[in-house]
Amino acid sequence: MIRPNKRIKQARILRIFRKIHRYTGAALFIFFFFISVTGFLLGWKKHSDGILLPKTYIGTSKDLAHWLPLDTLHRKAIAVLHDSVSTDLSSKIDRIDVRKEKGTVKFIFEDHFWGIQLDGATGSVLHIEKRYSDLIENIHDGSILDRYFNTTNGQVKVIYTSVMGIALLIFTITGFWLWYGPKQMRKSKSQV
Repeated sequence: MIRPNKRIKQARILRIFRKIHRYTGAALFIFFFFISVTGFLLGWKKHSDGILLPKTYIGTSKDLAHWLPLDTLHRKAIAVLHDSVSTDLSSKIDRIDVRKEKGTVKFIFEDHFWGIQLDGATGSVLHIEKRYSDLIENIHDGSILDRYFNTTNGQVKVIYTSVMGIALLIFTITGFWLWYGPKQMRKSKSQV
């Protein structure tokens, strides 16, 4: 037999969890909105027909022995960026993506969302791309704020992902209890 005090305690806990769930949701609504939309887009980026993530073009040779030196390709990518996109853009490289199996080298720039795909063997321009997937990823993980505030070690991203991770854990726990708690209360009521 369940005592009435236990039911009162269960009801109090349920009210506390409902408040935590409601206030956390209200306080972080906009962040959850951005995470859900950007997460959806990132999930579909490879299936966006080149809109979010540019397709990888095919070069003339898969044999690295026939490729131009990486520093030559790097200089070519910077020249293409400045000649074809804008002379005002930074030439600082975020990463170089070597796709040996496709004969392609992608140069992705750090301070903007442009990329240049070159044929590894000839240095010919295969594609000039705006990398929307990188922008979406920066919004998704909060690193866009580090770019905006010009932080050095990604402090905003760490704080943002920590807060959102803890909030998701709180939502999971309180959401489970909001589902399970009433079942327990009904079960205990029927045993009285």
